[in-house]
Amino acid sequence: MERFTKGEIRKDAVQSTVEAAAGTVGQVTSIITTAVKDVAGAVGGFATELFEIRDSARRAAADSADPADSADDA
Repeated sequence: MERFTKGEIRKDAVQSTVEAAAGTVGQVTSIITTAVKDVAGAVGGFATELFEIRDSARRAAADSADPADSADDA
């Protein structure tokens, strides 16, 4: 039966802890990266909708100010 020294046991424990920490940091980083990407996509989509709404409102205002419509009302 092989016996390990206290130093070997500590080294293995530290190594396992560092490996577990690195794996956890990697998982958390991946989660955060995905979340940031999703938020950026949602905000970008919202901004696009706002631009489309603004353009539609401008077109509607321009159409209602059309002089041809005023002549028909007279």
